[in-house]
Amino acid sequence: MTAVPDPELDRLSVATIRGLAMDAPRAASSGHPGTAMALAPLAHVLATRVLRHDPADPAWPDRDRFVLSNGHASILLYSMLHLSGTGVSLDDLRAFRQWGSRTPGHPERGHTPGVEVTTGPLGQGFANAVGMAIAERVTRSHFGDDLCSHHTFVIAGDGCFEEGISHEAASLAGHLGLDRLICVYDDNHITIDGPTELAYTDDVPARFAAYGWAIEQLGESADDLDAIEAGLRRAMANRGRPTLVVLRSHIGFPSPHMTDTSAAHGDPFPPDEIRLTKEILGLPPDTSFWVPDEVPAYYARMAEAGKQARAEWQERLGAWEAAGGDRAAWDAAQAGRALPGWEAKLPTFEAGGEAIATRAAIKACLDATAPLIPGLVAGSADLTGNTGMALEGAVAQAADAPGGTLVHYGIREHAMGAVMTGMAAHGGVLPVGGTFFVFSDYMRGAVRVAALSGVHVVYSWTHDSIGLGEDGPTHQPVEHLAALRAMPGLRLLRPADANETAQCWRVAVQSDGPVALVLSRQKLPVLDGTADLAAEGVPRGAYVLAGTDGAPDVVLVGTGSEVALCMAARDLLATGGIAARVVSFPSWDLFAAQPEDYRAAVLPDGVPRLAVEAATSFGWERYADDSISIDRFGASAPGPEVMAHLGFTPDHVAERARSLVRSGDAQGTSR
Repeated sequence: MTAVPDPELDRLSVATIRGLAMDAPRAASSGHPGTAMALAPLAHVLATRVLRHDPADPAWPDRDRFVLSNGHASILLYSMLHLSGTGVSLDDLRAFRQWGSRTPGHPERGHTPGVEVTTGPLGQGFANAVGMAIAERVTRSHFGDDLCSHHTFVIAGDGCFEEGISHEAASLAGHLGLDRLICVYDDNHITIDGPTELAYTDDVPARFAAYGWAIEQLGESADDLDAIEAGLRRAMANRGRPTLVVLRSHIGFPSPHMTDTSAAHGDPFPPDEIRLTKEILGLPPDTSFWVPDEVPAYYARMAEAGKQARAEWQERLGAWEAAGGDRAAWDAAQAGRALPGWEAKLPTFEAGGEAIATRAAIKACLDATAPLIPGLVAGSADLTGNTGMALEGAVAQAADAPGGTLVHYGIREHAMGAVMTGMAAHGGVLPVGGTFFVFSDYMRGAVRVAALSGVHVVYSWTHDSIGLGEDGPTHQPVEHLAALRAMPGLRLLRPADANETAQCWRVAVQSDGPVALVLSRQKLPVLDGTADLAAEGVPRGAYVLAGTDGAPDVVLVGTGSEVALCMAARDLLATGGIAARVVSFPSWDLFAAQPEDYRAAVLPDGVPRLAVEAATSFGWERYADDSISIDRFGASAPGPEVMAHLGFTPDHVAERARSLVRSGDAQGTSR
C-alpha cells in the first residue's frame, strides 16, 4: 500500500533538495544549481510518489527507469539518491565533482548506484530512454507482464531538444508507439548564452505531436506537487503513444536575484545569494548540506511500496520458473548473453570455396546462433540487407508487433547508436545495429557514451574500405579505423574472411562492453588456415596465419580484406627466395591486452614488418616498419580498380616487402 504524502514533509523535502543544489556546486566552485532547484518538486514527486523502485536493490529488473538527460543537473539526481538511501552519502554530496567521488559532474552509469545511463552530451539520455522503452516492450512480450511491466521516465530540457539526436529519437519513438515512455520537458527558456529565444523558437509540443506523441500541458505547475503527480499519472495511463509532459519551470527558483537568469544555469551561486535563498526556503542560512533527519525517514517510508513491489515480483519470478518458465533464457537475456553451447552453432566456411563478403558472413552467424541468444535484437539504419542485419524469421518491431526483434531505425544513425545504448543499459536484450562504416561518424557521439559507460552493444559497420567501389570517396572510409581505434573502451574487429567473422561474432557476444565489427561489401576468399586458427587467434587480436619453415625474412601484417593480398604476396615472395610470415591482425585492442611473450612471438623483434591496410597509415608505426596505406581520400570506380590504382595488389605488396628486406630496416621491439 502506498504511503500517504505529508504536506509539511513534502515542503521540507523540496527545500532540502534546493539547498543541496546550491551547496554542492558552491563547495566544488563548479556545477549547475539552477535546473536542479527548479525541478526539485518534480524530482521529489518522482522519487516519493511515482517511480516504482527499491533503494535496497537499485538494479531490480522490473523497476521503473529514470533518466536525467540534461545531466548537467546531476546534483538533482544525486540528491534524490541520497535522500532515498540509494548508496549516495552526504559525504558523497560534499565531494561533488571531486576526484574519486561518487558524484561526478555528470551522471556515470556503473560509477554511482542508481544511475541508469551516462548523460551529459545533450540529447543522448533522451535517446537512451527510447531504447529502454523498446527493451521493456520486447522483454514484456517475450516473458510476460508478470516479469516485465514498467515505465521509463526521462527529464529533458531545451538543450536536449535543440540537438539533432532528439529529433531522430523522438520520431522513432512516436512511430513505434512506445506508450510506456514519459518525457518531462523542462521548459525553462534559459541556456548558457541567455534566453532560448536567442537561437530557438520551436513550438516543441507541436513538434512532438507531429511525431505522434501525446502532449500533457502542465503550464506553471513546477511547484504544485499534486498537479505534477496527476500529470505524470495521466501520462502513465496513455496507451498507443509516448507522452511529453510540458512543465514551465523557472531556473534558480526561488533565488531573489538569479531566478530566470543564465547565470543560474552554470555558475555556483554567490554565498550571499545562497543565504538569502535559504532564508526564503526556511533552511538554516549558515549551514551547508543540511538534511534534517525526518526527510530521509520520509523517503524511506514512501519507498515501502517499491520494496513491496520488488518482493511481489520475486515471488512471481519464482512461480513462473516453478511452472516451467525458462529461467536460463531469462538470465541470458537479462545479461545480453547466449545460452550454453551456442558456439557450436557458429558456421565454418571451407577454404577455397565460394567467396563471401564478411557482411554476408555476419548474417549467416546471426541466423545460425539467434535461437540460442534469447535477447538478440537486430536492426539497421535503412540498410538492413546491406549490413547483414536481416535476421531470418524476425518480425519487425512495431506498435502492433511489440515483441519484434528486427528494428527498422530508419535513416537515423545517431539515434540508433544511442537507442542501442539505452536498450543494453535496460537489460533483457543484446542490441546489434548496422550501417555503412563511413556513417559511424554520425554515430560517434553515441558510440563514445557507450564506450564510456561500458554497455554491451554490437555495431555492424560494413562497406569498410575503398573496396566498396563506385559510391566514391563520400562513402569510402579511410580515417575511420584509426579514429575509432583511439576510443578507449571500444573493441574494434576487422575480420579477414568468413571464418574470422564467425569468431569475431563469438568475441562480440561474450564481451562486456561495446564491440564494433568492421565488415566488407565485396566478396572475400575464405583463406587457408582460418577454419583451424581463427578460433584461438581472433580473441588474441592477431595471430600467425601463415608461417615459414625457419625464421621469416619479413612479416606481412594485414587486416580485413587485405589479409588475402598478404597471402598472395607471400607466394610471390617465395618464388624469389624470401620467406614471409603472414599475420592476420583483426583487433589492435585485443592484441595489446596479450602477454608480452605472445606479442613477441607473433611479431618477432628484428624482422622487418610491412602492414597492409586500405586505410590511413596513422598508428601503424606502432607495429610496422612500413605500411601500404591510403593517406588520401578514395575515388569512384569499380572496387578492384580503385584498390589496384592505390597500390592494393599482391604484386605491389611483394614489391614493397622486397624493398623492406633489402633496406634491412626493422623495428627493435613490437611493444
